Amino acid sequence: MADEKNAAAEQAPKNRRKLTGIVRSNKMDKTVVVEVSRRYVHRKYKKYVKARERYKAHDGDNQYNIGDTVEIMESRPLSKDKRWTVTRLITAAK
Repeated sequence: MADEKNAAAEQAPKNRRKLTGIVRSNKMDKTVVVEVSRRYVHRKYKKYVKARERYKAHDGDNQYNIGDTVEIMESRPLSKDKRWTVTRLITAAK
């Protein structure tokens, strides 16, 4: 029974959200600001609207640079504003 609990704890939760965005700032230590853009249809005007949101994400090794496209995953609160962790690099900046 103890082995089952340990095995379950080692697996990543499946219900955590994942988003893809572009690194806009890496000035903070172990933190990057990731901008996630999306398009949606406005209810009243039926036009496509472009929206963006900026998330602070944990970057433990300070390895991501401005312009990199990364995937972030929801995590436990790491600070007042930081609730996301960078999971992988999708494309590096040119």
